[in-house]
Amino acid sequence: MERGINDSLLSFIDIPIGYLNIMGYIDESEVNGPGCRAVVWAQGCLQECPGCFNHDSWSFEINQLITVDALAEKILSNPRNTGVTFSGGEPFWQAPAFAALASKLRLKGLNIMSFTGFYLEKLKSEYAPPGAKELMDQLDILIDGAFVESLAINNPSSPVSSTNQRIHIFNPKLQDNMTWSSNQTEVHIFKDGSRIVTGYRSWLEKS
Repeated sequence: MERGINDSLLSFIDIPIGYLNIMGYIDESEVNGPGCRAVVWAQGCLQECPGCFNHDSWSFEINQLITVDALAEKILSNPRNTGVTFSGGEPFWQAPAFAALASKLRLKGLNIMSFTGFYLEKLKSEYAPPGAKELMDQLDILIDGAFVESLAINNPSSPVSSTNQRIHIFNPKLQDNMTWSSNQTEVHIFKDGSRIVTGYRSWLEKS
């Protein structure tokens, strides 16, 4: 159950302005949006959905602090990244910083996509998290709606994971690029032995 907005805001006191608190990051993903893209997982979510792929993203405790500028530089340093996807966790609880990041990346020609547990109607309402409008203004694609386990889709042609989720395409140029599948996985292995398995049934683990 989602707790009150005021409770959630208290969790961000320790995040300095200009920083993001993230759960993880990868380059060159092809299962989290159109084309080859970076993925940033926000740390912190109030939804706590049964069947959630990323339980480790629920806590609002500081995990990885990174400046918006440093993360933008990291994403842009890989020429194969043609876009970036914000996932989580819940990106809209850190909307101002994600909006600033998106703005920098759009200036360099990257497209911006975000997942959210909120529905679009709430993000446009007075009850939206602070900065939601600024982040919305930067998005090319939004997938809204929390994952619902009883409505899960196990279909290799579906870009969403449960039937309640909706795809909003704000950039008409991407209309014909909805070709990724949420029912595929990738394994990204890092030098320290940690790995991220992303896509349907995604999780973060240390080997």
